Amino acid sequence: MLRLTTALALCLGMTAPAMAKEFTWAETTDPQTMDPHAVNSAAVLGFLNNVYEGLVRRNKEMEIEPALATSWEPIGAGDGWRFHLREGVKFHDGSDFTAEDVLFSYERASSEQADTSSWFAPVSEVRVVDDYTVDIVTTSPNPIFPDSIANWMILDSGWAAAHDTGRPDKENGNFATLNTNGTGAFRVTAREPGLRTVLEPFAGWWDEAAHNITRAELTPIQNPATAVAALLSGDIDFINPVPIQDTERLKQNPDVKVIQGIEARVMMLGFPHEADRLKFSTETTDKNPFGDMRVRQAVAHAINVPAILQTIMRGNAEEASQLVSAAMRGYSDELAPRPVYNPDQARALLSEAGYPDGFSFGLKCTNDRYLNDESVCQAVTGMLAQVGLRATLDAMPVQNYWPELRADNYDMFLLGWSPGTFDAEHPIRFLVATPDEEAKLGSWNFGGYSSARVDALLPLIQSEIDEPKRQAMLDEVAGILQEEMAYVPLYVQPLIWGAQANVELTQRPDNFFILRWVTVN
Repeated sequence: MLRLTTALALCLGMTAPAMAKEFTWAETTDPQTMDPHAVNSAAVLGFLNNVYEGLVRRNKEMEIEPALATSWEPIGAGDGWRFHLREGVKFHDGSDFTAEDVLFSYERASSEQADTSSWFAPVSEVRVVDDYTVDIVTTSPNPIFPDSIANWMILDSGWAAAHDTGRPDKENGNFATLNTNGTGAFRVTAREPGLRTVLEPFAGWWDEAAHNITRAELTPIQNPATAVAALLSGDIDFINPVPIQDTERLKQNPDVKVIQGIEARVMMLGFPHEADRLKFSTETTDKNPFGDMRVRQAVAHAINVPAILQTIMRGNAEEASQLVSAAMRGYSDELAPRPVYNPDQARALLSEAGYPDGFSFGLKCTNDRYLNDESVCQAVTGMLAQVGLRATLDAMPVQNYWPELRADNYDMFLLGWSPGTFDAEHPIRFLVATPDEEAKLGSWNFGGYSSARVDALLPLIQSEIDEPKRQAMLDEVAGILQEEMAYVPLYVQPLIWGAQANVELTQRPDNFFILRWVTVN
């Protein structure tokens, strides 16, 4: 059972609908694209969950519930799943939703051009049974498959063909980059990347609307002080995130409210495992010290995570020891302790690895994606310097960051990962499975970490229905990742939202802001 409690999915108010209102909100990161298959990031998927829909969706408590499928059941002896589709659903342009759109969206989202292809690694075939029935065949029994496709969004096959957007193009863009045609509660009526995105309710939505919004506008505001000022002046109804240093001040203001929780996202440091050499070192130019497990372990012992949480996060985050938090299914209780802060042990490990004087390298970091991301990287840089690991920090906007990581243009990098399935299998498949485009594995494993044992365990974890047996395999994987320090987990990111006092909303631990649950009184 998922150990995430409903307390983490904080629901603020369930009153009768108030008078219709316009709504404005600000986030630090503008969605890179309107194409739900082009970029697998929370900024994109969270926004597009308001516009597009999948066969299933998550409710306020993060439980899977019907969406474009009304029900589903296993096929045969674990050969896959049969989904019964909702009839009478319309896309925003008035087109009918049918099984052909599901088949097309599978082919598109699982293609090599898609950033979502790893979601379909267990799928061997999608078959249209009739207009409103689809079989998704898997290579082996996959009990968590319905959970794994909660963010798979369905496009209209006819619309895509008419606009020559049969496949996503995250590099150059296409019609679907700026335009949408979903079945969701809201439709995009204006899109100006980096400036504003306007949404209006879709009158033909199949479900019952629980909001009272007539128009919503997202404005990206990178400067946290500017966002807070806009909230306090009443120009903005909602901001995400609230800067940690402003949290207590806002709590004292009766005109606004602060909504706090813990996100599912684990923040970590990643390494160039398969690189032959460092790219940004001034002296170590012919080798890659991070290829040595002892050096990675030294990094873990050199970072004072409790100090980061106390000073930068002001007590609003939790330490992390694994690639998922303790609230996720499959978390390993026996491996809960993270590496202790011990600079002397870090120096000893570096000396043992052949680097008694340390070395210089480059650290890539975002400055507008995660809460206090650049400040955290500055702190990490200072701590590593104390043991001889001399990092040159390069912090940049997220829109420039992902291309740098995909081009292997780093020596160490910061990454946050929120498992879309709320299960420990998710980061194994995306972050540590040996990259394999054909098998749709390791699509976010930038550093090319590889473990034959982890690769062997992954399909067994995906197919095992006996919970104790499955947990034992997840424990083994977590132990391998900890010993080899494939990544250095740091902390579980907090959620801190700010809203006008008259706004009622729901905060989910995936940090998705769902407009259909917003009421402005």
